[in-house]
Amino acid sequence: MATESTTASPLAETGERVCWSCSAPQAAQFCTSCGKVQPSQSVDYFTFFGLPRKLNIDVTRLQREFYELSRKLHPDLYGQTSKQEQEWSLEQSSLLNDAYRTLKDPIKRTEYLLRLEGVELEEQSKSATETARVSGEIKKQVVPPDLLEEVFELNMQLEELRMSRKMGEDDLALIRELQAHKTEFEKKFEVLTQELKQYWDQWDRVADVDQEEKRHQVRDKMVDVLNRRNYIRNLVRDVNEALGS
Repeated sequence: MATESTTASPLAETGERVCWSCSAPQAAQFCTSCGKVQPSQSVDYFTFFGLPRKLNIDVTRLQREFYELSRKLHPDLYGQTSKQEQEWSLEQSSLLNDAYRTLKDPIKRTEYLLRLEGVELEEQSKSATETARVSGEIKKQVVPPDLLEEVFELNMQLEELRMSRKMGEDDLALIRELQAHKTEFEKKFEVLTQELKQYWDQWDRVADVDQEEKRHQVRDKMVDVLNRRNYIRNLVRDVNEALGS
């Protein structure tokens, strides 16, 4: 994410940011009056695109605005401007790309909104596993209670498969069992994806409501589903790697 410029836009008496060039009220990227590019602000991705913090968004509109802003921020347009304006256009362009990549993907959008709400998800990524292995630190990962038995059995079978292949053998019955496990996990993954979509609707209904308890209830449900979904995604990945090795 682009860092905020050291040269901030001036403030009007109302506290509203105004254009550095003509002192008219400014939008997130350009002055609404003279059209000059503005210093990047410390705004969230939703605000950058003028969107409310909701999870069901008009992706077609988002894409249209992204391409429009990309054209306006193209480096060729700033070749004859001041060095400061060139730097601002690059900062804005970087922020634009980061915001678009995050908001266009519904899962990334959800995870980002949760971070804005002060929530960090359990780290389930493969890179986190490798980092933990190198550093010796314990990776933050919690096995969903209802999957404990299945995960224990799966890990035993994966280890059996690795050992048999080290000895140059292929246990076809074991491979079929792992493929069956994979199919079941893929089904669970899809069920959780559909459940998450229901919570998007619930969040959007309470997002603007001044009832913090309701917001936290929906937020916590999304966190639980995402953590479970990410964990199952990694189980499928582990099986795929084992079967493909």
